Amino acid sequence: MQSSGYGRIPADRLNATFAALADPTRRAILARLASGEATVNELAEPFAMSQPAISKHLKVLEAAGLVSTGQDAQRRPRRLEAQPLAQATEWLERYRALWEGNFQRLDGLLRELQAGKKKPTPKPKLKPTRAKR
Repeated sequence: MQSSGYGRIPADRLNATFAALADPTRRAILARLASGEATVNELAEPFAMSQPAISKHLKVLEAAGLVSTGQDAQRRPRRLEAQPLAQATEWLERYRALWEGNFQRLDGLLRELQAGKKKPTPKPKLKPTRAKR
């Protein structure tokens, strides 16, 4: 099923953002870029993978619009682009508000049920009766 969009957010952009965020290596790269721009070699340092493998992850992040490449003399630093993350957050926020409302209604129902179960009144004990002969 192809969706036409989610409010003001194009479906393709949102899908690409979540697909890019699905990988822990890409999330770690974004976390590193949140502290400032870095080259591919600088981004590859903490990982036990080759520079070409990191470059493949960067291509996915760039395709999703999460990372951009700058030009600084001979360096080509990557930087974090915040807008796709803001759009994903906006989309998620709508669902958070929906679920929060559902949980509040469930909490109210639980309080009602618990209030109805205060101390039940004990049933009177019936004395055994003798059968008449």
